[in-house]
Amino acid sequence: MLKSASSLLYLICTLSLALGADNRPNFIVVLCDDLGYGDLRCYGNEELHTPNLDAFAKEGLRLTSCYSSHPNCSPSRTGLMTGRTPFRAGIHDWIPMLSPMHVKTSEITIATLLRDSGYDTALSGKWHLNGRFNLTGQPQPNDHGFNHWFATQNNCLPNHRNPYNFVRNAIPVGPLRGYAAHLVTDEAAYWLRELRDQKKPFFLFVSYHEPHEPIATDPKYENLYPSEDPSYAPHHGNITQMDDAFGRLMKSVDELGLRDNTLVFFTSDNGPAKTSFHPNGSSGPLRDKKGYIADGGIRVPGIMRWPGKTEAGTVSDTPIIGTDLLPTLCEIAKIEPPKDRVLDGASFLPLFEGKPIKRTTPMYWHFYAASGAQKVAIREGDWKLSAEMVAGRPKNRAGIAQEDQQTIKTAGLGKMELYDLKNDIAETTDLRSSEPTRFARMADKLRKKYREVQAESPTWPDWEFAGYESQRIEWPSYRGARRVPERAARIPAKYFDNPEIEAVE
Repeated sequence: MLKSASSLLYLICTLSLALGADNRPNFIVVLCDDLGYGDLRCYGNEELHTPNLDAFAKEGLRLTSCYSSHPNCSPSRTGLMTGRTPFRAGIHDWIPMLSPMHVKTSEITIATLLRDSGYDTALSGKWHLNGRFNLTGQPQPNDHGFNHWFATQNNCLPNHRNPYNFVRNAIPVGPLRGYAAHLVTDEAAYWLRELRDQKKPFFLFVSYHEPHEPIATDPKYENLYPSEDPSYAPHHGNITQMDDAFGRLMKSVDELGLRDNTLVFFTSDNGPAKTSFHPNGSSGPLRDKKGYIADGGIRVPGIMRWPGKTEAGTVSDTPIIGTDLLPTLCEIAKIEPPKDRVLDGASFLPLFEGKPIKRTTPMYWHFYAASGAQKVAIREGDWKLSAEMVAGRPKNRAGIAQEDQQTIKTAGLGKMELYDLKNDIAETTDLRSSEPTRFARMADKLRKKYREVQAESPTWPDWEFAGYESQRIEWPSYRGARRVPERAARIPAKYFDNPEIEAVE
């Protein structure tokens, strides 16, 4: 006798697959690394050449309030995969190689849910959800639902050119020739053509390394951006390099006749890095960058194409967040999401019908090591409330003692700031004094959510930063030679808060 409705649903899916009748949609999620809100031409950046993504935006739905689940890489990916704000899972910051930090086997990913319901699954690109990548003692991509995987732990080494650290299904591939985005795309396209089970629907996660440092760019893309700034052409060319790879991926989808039954979602893991020698990423009209709780660190490009569901060339300012992916794909694929744990996301399926998303909890961010004073935030409708976190910041974020972790877990909240994002996209005017009722209500919700998430988060054994990657990176020649000039690269707000304005041609 079946024990639950989910068991019955799984049996129905299995029987349908056996009869060759599983016509559920395919899913392709494409994630960039450190691509800012203003880093695409279709988001108003007139300096960038991104013809494939511009065309993709015209074919689907462009989101102007799409958020990552964290302003940093590993936690953001955790939220995307699990539907849970990453601090719950113990992913407190980026995960260096050899760290004990990892997404535990007890966490359930969307890849696992889809695979167990009859989908074929594949990952191509950056993983960054464990420290002991391809080593014993921690779950690997196959343990989290991917039947096929071609991945790196974090960065390509020594950089995006001719990487040597990719692993395919637990077997190191060895030195490769080419650039990261195209190598990742080639693997994904080959899997689509030759390796996947064509009787099953599929979930393909394409995780580009671009434009995360250490950057290396094919000269044919660099040459599109002549400049006296030695970092400008490599950075912008790196985005165009990724755009070209994305165009090749979509071409493969079309050639295989998969377009009409495939939902493609393109986004980024956080805002632009804007480091001292690569300060060329753009947050558009938003405040701050990667690592901040302000929108420049968490609001990212988001474009979806699902023929028959998305209307070509449309724009939506409805807020969605990375943790929404799991409940959304579950609903589309007719899978019961996990009931034995808190999910922080909500299905955005109503978005395709022009209906409001039904949220039971505000969108939430939590980063003890965030730059700036504010460490925690919620967004509810057009309003965002952020708060300071009253705790000492560990000296070494990449290696933390248990006592430091406990201090972080028991820290309270300090000063809060309230912003009306509809009328103040750059978060310039704190309205907590002029909106006392709203402020009090949202502050109560933020405190409750904060305490709940803190209590659930695990701690890790004491550990020190091994510096494994930093010893193996080949940096560009201009690094350290001089501080390259800061570029504002601010995109006018009109491109974001007026959906009637078309993307820049």
